[in-house]
Amino acid sequence: MGYIRRSVLTFTKAQCSAWVASSVDFATTILLAQIVEIWYAYATLCGSVFGGITNCAINYKWVFHAFGLKKKYVAVRYILVWIGSIVLNTYGTYSMTEQTGLNFMFSKAIVAALVAIFWNYQMQRIFVFHHDRKNNINNKYEL
Repeated sequence: MGYIRRSVLTFTKAQCSAWVASSVDFATTILLAQIVEIWYAYATLCGSVFGGITNCAINYKWVFHAFGLKKKYVAVRYILVWIGSIVLNTYGTYSMTEQTGLNFMFSKAIVAALVAIFWNYQMQRIFVFHHDRKNNINNKYEL
């Protein structure tokens, strides 16, 4: 399969993974903020945690086929990127909500989309799940 086609497929799968993780994130945030009545910034943080765990698991197995990488290696790198993601999502949602007066869920959706494409995907592709596919003994999982 050509490089461009493989790249587009990987990006598309990563966005599907992000959609599932965002669903977990948003459901957790809504549940905590609207039903449990936790402050929206804390609810956003908790949603990011549960969404991040979901995203890492899906990306490891389905998106980046990282079977050749040790889970410990992936976990440490993912946590570093994830901390940046949580900070960007939490601070971004808070800042946009406070500066614009938008409902926090609209702010969260806008910020989440930007962070997913410009931070999460790029860092996961380059830093977390990058490995030498030519020397991967599990080539049967290659795209």
